[in-house]
Amino acid sequence: MEEYGGQPIPCGDIANRIAQVFRCGVLYRNKLLEQEDLNGYQHTYILAVCDNPGITQDQLAQAIYVNKSNVTRQLSLLEQNGYVTRRIDDKDKRALRVYPTEKAVAVYPRVQALMRQWDALISEGLLPEEKEQFAKILERVKQNALRVV
Repeated sequence: MEEYGGQPIPCGDIANRIAQVFRCGVLYRNKLLEQEDLNGYQHTYILAVCDNPGITQDQLAQAIYVNKSNVTRQLSLLEQNGYVTRRIDDKDKRALRVYPTEKAVAVYPRVQALMRQWDALISEGLLPEEKEQFAKILERVKQNALRVV
């Protein structure tokens, strides 16, 4: 067991806590986005595709750190529900480009607001400087995770 601030950290505790916060976020988004026919995972796709119209499926997988089969599955659902369209790239026939529909563009501000609301809820009680420090620490943890994978 490693020590942090004199206290032992149980094996995997940091990763488990991050995963638990993530899963709680999924449940929160599931509840608030169900009327839009979106699930708790699809907010990331809406944000990424609206921010990068024409992104390829492969680029999307890399941008959101999800394997290609999951991206294909989620994009199929989003396409069925009218949120995205996929088109074969003009220059590379193997690549599929993803574009937001009007429906995605319309829900985009709501998804952004929902994410700001979630951030506010989970950081409740933290001082502004604590929030800033926590964000910096999480960024370092993310960079370490990216280096490992």
